Amino acid sequence: MTHDTEDTEDARWMRIALDEATQAFERGDWPTGAVLVQGGRLLARGQNRQVTRGEPTAHAETDVLQAAFAAHGADAARGATLYCTMEPCPMCAGALKLAGVRTLVLALRHATLRRTDLGRYSFEAFCALTGYDVELRQDVLEADYLALRLRWGRDPVAPAR
Repeated sequence: MTHDTEDTEDARWMRIALDEATQAFERGDWPTGAVLVQGGRLLARGQNRQVTRGEPTAHAETDVLQAAFAAHGADAARGATLYCTMEPCPMCAGALKLAGVRTLVLALRHATLRRTDLGRYSFEAFCALTGYDVELRQDVLEADYLALRLRWGRDPVAPAR
């Protein structure tokens, strides 16, 4: 259960991640943003850059980890909290596990968006498969991010029922 102070803190950091997602959207990339926080301090910001870099692994999560490592060293993410606008894909989930991220806070889940390109994947399934013990909080500014994602309109999604 989250408390009011956590809700306020989660919303504060998620707004920054949402700003990163908006910048990616405006540039023509998948609108996903992330911020890495340790002890109430912002370590790094990241955004999806797949289109502009022509690089399929340039997701917001890998971008933020690379920025954190460059600024603070290889152990920067160990024990940190990642705020991400979209549920991490399997590749990014693996990167978070290897980096030592202990808490993940999400705005939107693949299932909520009705994405069809990841099959039955969920972050929880990844964690169960790999033994990744992480605290997960979700639905932080979900409506705000969902509106941006729908405005972007390029996700493969199932029709609304």
